[in-house]
Amino acid sequence: METKKKKEVKRLTRRDFLKATGGAAALAGVGVTGLVLNPRQVSATELPKKWDEEADVVIIGSGFAGLAAAIEAKNAAASVVVLEKMRVPGGNSIINGGVVAAAGSPLQAEKGIKDSPELLLKDMLKAGLYLNHVHLARMVAYKSNEVVQWTINYLGVKYKKELVHLGGHSVPRSYATYNRSGSAIVNQQLKKLEKLGVKVKTGMYLKNLLRDKDGRVKGVKIREAYRFPNENSGTIKHIKARKAVVLAAGGFSNDITFRTLQDPKLTKDVDSTNQPGATAEVLLEALNVGATPIQPSWIQLGPWTSPDEKGFGIAPHFTAGVVFQYGVMVDPSTGKRFVNELADRKTRSDAIIKTNHPAIGIADAKSAKLREAITKKLIKRGIVKEFKTLHDLAVAYKIPFQALKNTIEKYNSYLISGEDKEFGRYLQKDAKPIDKSPFYAIRIWPKVHHTMGGVQINPKAQVIGLNHESIKGLYAAGEITGGVHGAVRLGSCAVVDCLVFGRIAGKNAAAEKSWS
Repeated sequence: METKKKKEVKRLTRRDFLKATGGAAALAGVGVTGLVLNPRQVSATELPKKWDEEADVVIIGSGFAGLAAAIEAKNAAASVVVLEKMRVPGGNSIINGGVVAAAGSPLQAEKGIKDSPELLLKDMLKAGLYLNHVHLARMVAYKSNEVVQWTINYLGVKYKKELVHLGGHSVPRSYATYNRSGSAIVNQQLKKLEKLGVKVKTGMYLKNLLRDKDGRVKGVKIREAYRFPNENSGTIKHIKARKAVVLAAGGFSNDITFRTLQDPKLTKDVDSTNQPGATAEVLLEALNVGATPIQPSWIQLGPWTSPDEKGFGIAPHFTAGVVFQYGVMVDPSTGKRFVNELADRKTRSDAIIKTNHPAIGIADAKSAKLREAITKKLIKRGIVKEFKTLHDLAVAYKIPFQALKNTIEKYNSYLISGEDKEFGRYLQKDAKPIDKSPFYAIRIWPKVHHTMGGVQINPKAQVIGLNHESIKGLYAAGEITGGVHGAVRLGSCAVVDCLVFGRIAGKNAAAEKSWS
C-alpha cells in the first residue's frame, strides 16, 4: 500500500494538467467533458516579494460590467484600479447596439404595454432552452428596470422615446440609446469614473491571477504597455488587490483557436461582430486557478448581420429595426418566408444557415423611412439596395417573382387580420402593408456574436471553484461568466446582465475584508 506522501506526489495539479495537454485544448475538454480535479490540487502562484502597485479592488476589463463594478466599488470607499488590455477603453460594449431590456418600465406604462420581470424571465428561459441558471437569470430580469433607471438618473444616459421589440421577447421592452450605440452608456460611465477620480489604464494585459496557498486571489501579474496581439510585449508588473479582483473581460468570440475547440464549425471563415480583443486568455486564467467552467460551447451567432460588410457594421440597425419589425425575410431560392423574423437569435441563425446561402430582407418606403438616416448610409455603402418595383428586386436577387409576390400579399393579409398564421410573429401595432415604392433589400448572413459560457458565479458575483465554494478574493461579471443566458441570449439582455452583476461585483468586492 502506497504511503500518503507517495500519493501526494502522484497527484496531478490543474496547472500540470494544462502544461501536459496543451492549455486551451485542455480547458476546452474541461468545459465539454466535465473533468473535475480536487480543488486542493490547484497549485498556488508565487507572490512577488515586492508589489509594483496596489489597490483595494483590481478590475480586469473596461466594458459595461467592469466600469459598473468600478463605479460601485469607488462609491463604497474602496481604491480602484481598472485594467484594459486594448489601447482604448470600452471593449465590445462601446460598439454594442445600444439597446437595453427593461421589464415593467415607465416607458412601457406610458405606451400601454403590459409587461413584468416574470415575463422577461420566461422569455429568457425559453430562448435559453432552460439551460439557464435560474437564480442568476431571475436577478437580471427582476433588476432590469432598476438598472436602466440607474443609467438614466445616475449616469445621465439618454434614450429614444420609442421602445424596440427584439427577437424572442414577448413584447416591446428594450430602450434604445439616442445614438443606437453602447458608447452612449460607456462614455457616461467613463465620465462618472473621472469625477470619482478613477482612470482606466489601457495596454494592460493579464498574465496571471495570483492565488496564494491559503486559496485567496491576492493580485495580478500583468504586462504594462502591452500591444495587441503580441503576448510578449510590455513590461511585467505585479498589482496587489488588497480586497478582491473583479473579472469583467468579456467573451471570446474573436478567439479563433478557443472558439473552434468549443464549436468546430466556427472556423476563421466565420466572421465575428466583436472587436479584435474579444479573446479567451482571462477566462483560461480563471479556470487555471480553479474556477468552474459553465457551458463554454454555447456560442451565439447574430442573425441580423450582412456578409457585405466586415464585423458588426451598421447593417443590424436596418435588419433588426426595419426588416424584422416591419418587413419580411425570404429565402431567395424560393421567394418564401422560412422563419419567424422575431424568433430568438439561435432559431433565426440556424434557419438561415440551413438554406446554405444568405437570406434577403425586404422592406418598403414606409418602414425604411423610420430609419431614414441609417438606410441612406447603407445604400451609399452598397449594403442595402433600392428598387422601383418588387419585380426589379426579385430579378436582382434571382428570386421567383410570383412566389415573392404571393409571400408579400400573404404577409399583408396577416397585418389586416392581426395574426401571422404561418410563424406566429408578433405584429407591431404601427406596422403597415409592404406596398409602397421604392422597395429595399439587404443580404443577411449570421456572424459569431456572443459566448454564453464562462466561469460560474453566485448571486453575489463571487467566482465558484470546483469544490462548489467561492474563491476568496475573486469576482466576475458580464460575458466572462456562464449560466445567465443558457443556450441563447436574448437581444438587449447582455447590457442588463453586465450592469446588474457589474454593480453587484463592485459593491461586494469593496466590502471584502482586506488581507494585508
